[in-house]
Amino acid sequence: MSMTDPIADLLTRIRNAVSVHQRQVDAPASTVKSGILEVLKREGYIEDFKVVEQGRRKMIRVYLKYSAVGEPVITEIRRESKPGRRVYREVTELAPVLRGTGIAVISTPRGILSDRECRKEHVGGEVLCTLW
Repeated sequence: MSMTDPIADLLTRIRNAVSVHQRQVDAPASTVKSGILEVLKREGYIEDFKVVEQGRRKMIRVYLKYSAVGEPVITEIRRESKPGRRVYREVTELAPVLRGTGIAVISTPRGILSDRECRKEHVGGEVLCTLW
């Protein structure tokens, strides 16, 4: 079975793992997924991630982050741009997510960045997902 939207698969795996308070979750590895996870790590939504080999396949192991009282840092994670409906935004159209309490992850010509970084770099792109 071929996967039509590997990014949505990654986000769903994270969403499901957070809902059952797992410490880590694995997903098939890709460069784009690593870029998204790098943004989540920089913005403080996950502890860390690393690429691990499982047999002949490369997987990304995501270490999820929880508060001191055990509340997940990620409360909502949403796929914005889908294979059937791409969502592009210019830098002027990138409003802060939930008045700055959330982030958008954007694929730009300068790599995958958060909406905050996009406004600083004055660059727009494809809105991959939003989370808070």
